[in-house]
Amino acid sequence: MKAIRPQLIRMERAVAAGFLAEQLRENLHEAIFEVVDKIPDGAPFDPRLLEVVEYRGRSLRQCPGTRHYLCCGYRILHIGAQCTLGCTYCILQAYFSQPNLRLFGNTEEMLQGLEAELTSHPLELYRIGTGEFTDSLLLDPHTRLTSRLVPLVAAHTNAVLELKSKTDFVDHLLDLPHGGRVIMAWSLSAPAVRKREESGAASIGERLRAARRCSRAGYKLAFHFDPLIDHPGWQEGYGEVLDRLFEAVDPGSIVWISLGGFRFMPELKAIIQARHPESRIVYGELIRGLDGKMRYFRDIRVELFSFMRERIAKADPNLCVYLCMEGEDIWRDVFGFSPEERGGLAAMLDGAVSDRMGIDPAKS
Repeated sequence: MKAIRPQLIRMERAVAAGFLAEQLRENLHEAIFEVVDKIPDGAPFDPRLLEVVEYRGRSLRQCPGTRHYLCCGYRILHIGAQCTLGCTYCILQAYFSQPNLRLFGNTEEMLQGLEAELTSHPLELYRIGTGEFTDSLLLDPHTRLTSRLVPLVAAHTNAVLELKSKTDFVDHLLDLPHGGRVIMAWSLSAPAVRKREESGAASIGERLRAARRCSRAGYKLAFHFDPLIDHPGWQEGYGEVLDRLFEAVDPGSIVWISLGGFRFMPELKAIIQARHPESRIVYGELIRGLDGKMRYFRDIRVELFSFMRERIAKADPNLCVYLCMEGEDIWRDVFGFSPEERGGLAAMLDGAVSDRMGIDPAKS
């Protein structure tokens, strides 16, 4: 996959001398750099532009789940917002008021806050990810944020870091001292979905080859089939990707696989229709869920999830597979149990970290 290289980098003065700004200047010589006092939200979209701002909120926060569906207890390290890979279904198109790719430049403050949080709760397991509001690796070859973040997490016995991406930008990660505490993760789709809905992302083959390189470097892996999209030939398509996945990497190196059905805020429909008129994904059999999002009818979701669970179990019956943002009734239909009967979904994922990574702060 070709590297993402912003052509115009606009920075707020408060962060223009920080680590991230220095790395961008060093690695993007051809870009135009501007320094301003304040970058407003809602500026017109410019695909060439990267905004670097001072973030004034909490960098480490709980995943924005919903009380109507089971949440995994994930913690998000908020490093930036938006993405330029152009996936048609991306919820970020409607989630933020500002449309441009944005990174938070007060890196030292973020890392100090993370260090303090992990140090103050040594017996609590933190499952942390940076890929909720942007792609974890999209600009990392230029920012080298992972060169600071990975060793920090590796130094703590109560944290694991998941870096989630649709790129294959991993070469700069392979020699980092990750200490077996970092999970490299990829979102995967059926080939037809990748071709029509993810044209700016790495190919499935590129993602799997990147995963294999990371596994050989000692990283643990995770994969996310979210969103699963109902389309003609979906069983053959997703089945093919699972076969390729388990041929590329040892199932024993995978900590978890998540499954999530296509869902979106109602206002995203008009955005997809305007920006991606060739996409047909918003015209499926959809109903408004308890969280207000549009999602597939129940029987479609159960069929999608059950097919994936059964195919994954053939490769590794002990692999942790979980549903993202689904209720107990769907869990029982797909798995025959609810996570609430086993201590909750967060406890299930903590158990996967203990079983597959040997990390349990309560026993350290």
